[in-house]
Amino acid sequence: MRAAPQVRTRGGSGRPGPRRSLTIAGRVFVGMLSVLVLLLSGITWAKLRDLSQGLHTSDAISADAPKSKDGATNILLIGLDSRKDQDGNQLPPEILDQLHAGDGNEGGYNTNTLIIMHVPNDGGKVTAFSIPRDDYVAVQGIPGYDHAKIKEAYGLKKYYTEQDLAKQGVTDRHTLETQGREAGRKATIQTVRDFLDVPIDRFAEVNLAGFYDLATALDGVEVCLNHAVKDSYSGADFPAGHQTLNGSQALAFVRQRHGLDNGDLDRTHRQQAFLASVAQKLRSAGTFTDLGKLQKLIDTAKKDVVISSGWDVTAFAGQAQNLTGGKMEFTTLPIEGYATIDKQSVNKVDVAKVQSIVQTAFGVKPPEASTAKPASTVDVLNGTGGQPGVATKVADALAAKGFTKGQVDNTASQPSSVTYGSGAKADADTAAALLGGLAVAADNTLAAGHIRVVLGPKFSLPSALEQTGPGGGAGQPRQAATPTATTDNGPQGQPVDGSGIPCVN
Repeated sequence: MRAAPQVRTRGGSGRPGPRRSLTIAGRVFVGMLSVLVLLLSGITWAKLRDLSQGLHTSDAISADAPKSKDGATNILLIGLDSRKDQDGNQLPPEILDQLHAGDGNEGGYNTNTLIIMHVPNDGGKVTAFSIPRDDYVAVQGIPGYDHAKIKEAYGLKKYYTEQDLAKQGVTDRHTLETQGREAGRKATIQTVRDFLDVPIDRFAEVNLAGFYDLATALDGVEVCLNHAVKDSYSGADFPAGHQTLNGSQALAFVRQRHGLDNGDLDRTHRQQAFLASVAQKLRSAGTFTDLGKLQKLIDTAKKDVVISSGWDVTAFAGQAQNLTGGKMEFTTLPIEGYATIDKQSVNKVDVAKVQSIVQTAFGVKPPEASTAKPASTVDVLNGTGGQPGVATKVADALAAKGFTKGQVDNTASQPSSVTYGSGAKADADTAAALLGGLAVAADNTLAAGHIRVVLGPKFSLPSALEQTGPGGGAGQPRQAATPTATTDNGPQGQPVDGSGIPCVN
């Protein structure tokens, strides 16, 4: 099984390629994505109508998808690391030069920014969670993959969709790009929904051009650093304290990870701080009364941003008041450490823990915990091809959770899955969640009360089920050094308050 690669673009179509070190300019688009949402709370009805009628839309969220209750709205913000426009054309050289982003063959279709934002309908605090881009999670519908870094779902699905279309005789680049991106959006939304187990009502997506255009239209954003920084990789060269950054400087600010105590996680804090600063500027700098500046922002959003179809931005405007009112809090979802899988460093996550955090914050009542011992017998088959003994570890771990230990054996390589016989669905769902969110399906060939767990080549034993002490078969993910935590809240850090200009590392 090959490693989940970055997906790059060549000839208008992304395809997997070998992983290599790149100067990735498009790390964070959160502020620019959120400008669209933030604008909704301050512009006139006429401008809202102009904005809503000109935006690119997507049907990636189906009409029958789960919806938030009580009028709340969950919004997924997607920052796409692409040097291409909506039609797959390379961005103008002058923009790439400004951003130090390389050419259109660099980067790819990774979603290097994923933020889930909960906007209550009652005027309460807006809560947003950043999802670390290297979280290793379950994916569906991607040939050869049952797990991948969460950032890779978009590009991988786009690539394989375009390959299928090409086999059907489709050669038009615009059609391939449009349908490939739509498939990528659907895969990203489904992956995040499965990972967090909360509804996603709306989404907004922007790429590298959108960041540059919107940052320029804002005429600079004030930020604050705890310490002076100088980083040749990102171009970040800033003193400590408050300062106003232009578009290119802002990109360097949000993309730096070298030289920071917590690397990617500190960079995520900068994403959150930048969004808070954007909100502060919008509510204090007269943006909504400066018609020229406002029109630039609207025109840029219409060119560079894609939103979910059916999103009535005029109706949402009142609900979005707190986005510019300062009642916001940004938090980075926790990770449990690091592992090396297929020669790639990934974030290990406790799915049940992450779901509990998000569901509690969003006011979603988690499923009632069953106090009854699971009644099902679980067979575990090792199809990893390189992790001897892992099936026994899983079987023992599930037995410790109350399941009856059944057959433990090897099997041919196949994607990880959980299947169940009659009467075992609830227990199968429990087992799948414990194992990191594996796909679950009924199997009428299994006896009643029986569950079969297949461990595929990309399976990684969740930290919550790991045995302590030495051991572990060959091929098991090795634990990398845990970064130094700068707060008592773990390397993900403390929440960032959205009411002002927060200072960050």
